[in-house]
Amino acid sequence: MTSSATVRQALGAYGESVAARHLVQQGMVLLERNWRCEAGEIDLVLRDGRVLVVCEVKTRSSTSYGTPHEAITDPKLDRLRRLAMRWQTERGLAVPDVRIDLVAVLRPRRGPSVVEHVRGIG
Repeated sequence: MTSSATVRQALGAYGESVAARHLVQQGMVLLERNWRCEAGEIDLVLRDGRVLVVCEVKTRSSTSYGTPHEAITDPKLDRLRRLAMRWQTERGLAVPDVRIDLVAVLRPRRGPSVVEHVRGIG
């Protein structure tokens, strides 16, 4: 793995930890992190009351290559919907309310990280 890939991986892991902590502090229950199957990955799976939340975490050190929000495309949303169904099927669950959220984490070189939680992105 190249050093830039290692840095990106560490930044992503940092952002997921920040996002998980933030969402739990908001009262959500963390069910799973980094769930994977051959069709893709869900960063965080949580419960918000009776709602199952599939959360995509996007972490950036700057916005020079676009905001975290811009990384959420229609094909990405479609994949997350399919993965949410797959996650439920593998656990024998059928949750009527599923929401896809985004947590955008901006980790600048100086100063604190900025965390933005966008509910129901798709």
